[in-house]
Amino acid sequence: MTSSEGKQDGKELIAFRVGRQEFCIDVMLVREIRGWTEVTALPRVPAYVKGVMNLRGAVLPIIDLGIRLGMPGAEPTARHVIIVVQLEQRQVGILVDAVSDILTVSDTLIQPVPDVTSTLVKSFVKGLLAVEGRMVSLIEVESLLPAAELEPA
Repeated sequence: MTSSEGKQDGKELIAFRVGRQEFCIDVMLVREIRGWTEVTALPRVPAYVKGVMNLRGAVLPIIDLGIRLGMPGAEPTARHVIIVVQLEQRQVGILVDAVSDILTVSDTLIQPVPDVTSTLVKSFVKGLLAVEGRMVSLIEVESLLPAAELEPA
């Protein structure tokens, strides 16, 4: 299920599901994909921070992407996945329902976000892709967690 249009100037994206919606991020930001494991909750963190986990001796904050995007939060099961991404000097885990695909697309296939969406959506979603009959939202990972919000975790 790989879209191969524009391989010469293409970028690879990893697609995943949150609820009934599909999103993607630049695969170059992904450090690893791991199955769900219990996390340690922290007091006084935003609702979208599920907690932290130990990742080879480092404390990794886990973000529930559904809650962060204003959707219902996940009640994680063994089927859920944590995508570990690198944000500048920090790693963050993003809780999603499942990873679905690796897409190779050219920048010309990325459509702008329509003006009818909220400012909140536009701050997270930097474009939309029509891939194999489905719409996939391209997430701006850096905007999910402003640097100041990473400090408590």
